Amino acid sequence: MTQTLPNPLPVFHDRDCDLSIIQGKRVAVIGYGSQGRTHALNLRDSGVADIVVGLRAGSATRAQAEADGFRVTTAGEAAAQADVVAVMVSDEGHRDLWRDELEPAIRPGAALVFAHGLSVRFGLVEPRPDLDVILASPKGIGPRIRDLYEQGEGVFCLFGVHQDASGRAHALGLSYAAALGCGRKGILETTMKDECESDLFGEQVVLCGGTAELVDAAFSKLVDAGYPPEVAWFECFYELKLVVDLMHDRGIAGAFGRISNTAEFGAYGTGPRIIGEPARAAMDQVLAEVRSGAFVQRLMQDYDAGSPELLVRRRALGERRIEAVGAHLALVAQAANDA
Repeated sequence: MTQTLPNPLPVFHDRDCDLSIIQGKRVAVIGYGSQGRTHALNLRDSGVADIVVGLRAGSATRAQAEADGFRVTTAGEAAAQADVVAVMVSDEGHRDLWRDELEPAIRPGAALVFAHGLSVRFGLVEPRPDLDVILASPKGIGPRIRDLYEQGEGVFCLFGVHQDASGRAHALGLSYAAALGCGRKGILETTMKDECESDLFGEQVVLCGGTAELVDAAFSKLVDAGYPPEVAWFECFYELKLVVDLMHDRGIAGAFGRISNTAEFGAYGTGPRIIGEPARAAMDQVLAEVRSGAFVQRLMQDYDAGSPELLVRRRALGERRIEAVGAHLALVAQAANDA
């Protein structure tokens, strides 16, 4: 039985968007990493002719931006010349970038575009009241968004108008999102608050934090019980992609219809034991920390100190046993290719 949503978000497609709006603007893309490069290239290929890339002095991505044919200046110079300023640097860098370079330079009446609402939602950036502030958040990793665009496809986009100083921010935001290729799939209207808080929660509980710990804990449990590490790696890590791809294509119920009866029967009984009341209580705490700003406060404290906690945890992650097994099996596969 098909379920219907009681209050679905408004959805827009290419037919609802006027590409000529963004095509007539001078756009500054600040940052040229995963998202910045994709935004700049997709915008240009959608007919936005006047694009400048803003980077800090000595940026490692400057050569790539120039090789792609873009004019590169400092962030402040780019913002001073632009009608639309798309901020595509990492979240923790927004505060200082805004204070030191963008706010003093950005034109009155310009539009600010963010791919994630964190810095505005939690006050790292406080836009002037004369500026349009727009969320255009494609739901995908930058290179994948680019690949799909070049194939004539697109990804979903979360879109919202946080501040409409001009009275035209809604149409401009839709035009920008369509130029990324998202109108080919669906542009869903929401708010920076809902996008940001949901994104942080999802990353921490499921996509990154929860999944990584679940996989490593299950792998370690099998290895510690005497099972071969290679076998544990396949069962707890490698096959995860197969199941997630099924869920992505068919939904959870549809995926369960494609797995073995043994796997399905075991899932119903064991899943709620793993994700039981302690896990749900932890989710409540994580969501409270996200909503209150406590998580962002910790993030910025670590950033201001030189990111010591982030770097220590990153090194420790790379030293886990599961990484060594994955590296070993990659060599096994390479040996087969070289044979």
